[in-house]
Amino acid sequence: MSRIVWLASYPKSGNTWLRAFLANFENDGSAPANINNLALGGISSSRPLADDALGIECADLTHEEIDLYRPAFYRSMAARSAHTLLVKTHDAYTINSEGEPLFPSDVTKGVLYLIRNPLDVAVSFAYHRAEAFDETIARMGRESSAFADRPDRLHIQLRQRLLSWSGHVLSWLDQRALRLHVMRYEDMCLHPIKTFMGAVRFLGMDENPDRVRRAVDFSSFEKLRCQEQKFGFKESPHGTAAFFRNGRAAAWRDALTNSQAERVMSDHGEVMGRFGYLSRAGAAQ
Repeated sequence: MSRIVWLASYPKSGNTWLRAFLANFENDGSAPANINNLALGGISSSRPLADDALGIECADLTHEEIDLYRPAFYRSMAARSAHTLLVKTHDAYTINSEGEPLFPSDVTKGVLYLIRNPLDVAVSFAYHRAEAFDETIARMGRESSAFADRPDRLHIQLRQRLLSWSGHVLSWLDQRALRLHVMRYEDMCLHPIKTFMGAVRFLGMDENPDRVRRAVDFSSFEKLRCQEQKFGFKESPHGTAAFFRNGRAAAWRDALTNSQAERVMSDHGEVMGRFGYLSRAGAAQ
């Protein structure tokens, strides 16, 4: 049985960028990896993968019943693979109604957790969902927030409980069952070689500096955006002008009003301070 590395993050925190880097690092080719074929380990919420692995139709089950099966889904994924799987997830780290974590430790190698300033997340997430900033800020503050949870439609993905932004971060960072490595989006921007090398080291991969530099270059925001403009990006939501829209840190300063920024800091100030997103005076950095 192989093991799984969870590429975990709240939405719009750099997960696609990390997957692009890892695909380019694994390929070690002379040209950037195709963003529409980041062949790693898939996504933890894929309904088709779950149906196939479990041999059942998840459409016949409630969200709560599916959560009971999800640990078995991931054990099946690991059993079917001959190599380590790098699996994307936006789920918070939660337990099901039987008290079992959705992400079982017995088939987990580790977790790469990405965190981004929630002020920037609010802007990027709002554009991603084509909704108003105030609506997104409210969504980020609700412990009930989830993806694919509407009961009146069949989603291509399983329900993903996001919790609030703070709840999501703490669910992963404060759990003690899984080995964890944290990557700040801002460090990925400012110190990409050092930050991505840290991920390579955590994964036990080849720490060749030239290979890391090449993978960082091939997965740069400019190259990802160029590919999207030429070929489109299959993971981009319908109606979204561009998935790779900005990519800068601190872009929230040009987008949010003072009252909107204050709402985010009021909702998430404790966690923001813990990860360097607030000054000692409590102002956003």
